[in-house]
Amino acid sequence: MNKKTLSSRKLVTAAVLGAITIVLGMTPLGLIPLGIINATTMHIPVIIAAIVEGPVVGALVGLIFGVSSLVNAIVRPNPVSFVFYNPLISIIPRILIGITSYYSYRAVKKLDDKNLKSASKILWSVLLLLLAYLLYKNISSGASKVNIILVIILIIICLGLFYYSIKNSTKDFPVAVGAFVGSMTNTILVLGGIYLIYAQKYVEALNIPLENAKSAILGVSITSGIPEAFLSVIIATGVVKAVSKSRR
Repeated sequence: MNKKTLSSRKLVTAAVLGAITIVLGMTPLGLIPLGIINATTMHIPVIIAAIVEGPVVGALVGLIFGVSSLVNAIVRPNPVSFVFYNPLISIIPRILIGITSYYSYRAVKKLDDKNLKSASKILWSVLLLLLAYLLYKNISSGASKVNIILVIILIIICLGLFYYSIKNSTKDFPVAVGAFVGSMTNTILVLGGIYLIYAQKYVEALNIPLENAKSAILGVSITSGIPEAFLSVIIATGVVKAVSKSRR
């Protein structure tokens, strides 16, 4: 009976997070405008599924994410949608998000508790500094109120997680590492696949000279990939913490 319950729970979790992934991909909710940068959230349910329920569930939600990306590219095409017609770019990297997230999380979780506690404090301190800098840049560059409010919300969440990491014995760092690795898995494999397979067609679609292909794709990975990884850390850590607390 217990095995059936666990199996049912995993299936329900995969279905719910998979549905959230599809909704994020089909609505503006999948992209959070933070002023000078934008960050996608579509891969975050995959990371949460992997850390909460294991690599199989994570890979399953990643499969849903990948298939929805493929369908979305076909149904709502843009000049570079053709790259996502290839499952090596649209599906495989998304499945691997769930696997890399889980195993990096498990590997770090085995470290000494005291070190993890200290690492959690450093993590939230660094993220708070980065968000404070982003807020300053948004205000100084005249970003919209929506952008500024979203950054302030992230700062409040970080402050809450920082306070919680000090007062509670729960270690956030393994979850943060899993979220960061999972997010970068998506960025590196998708953009790397585009560069290796479609570099010429990709830059032609964007009207960029072929010799600038490498720098253009690398620029996207830095300007979008790193912020997305940090956003994944904040949201995934908060959600995983809430789920763990409710189960206890």
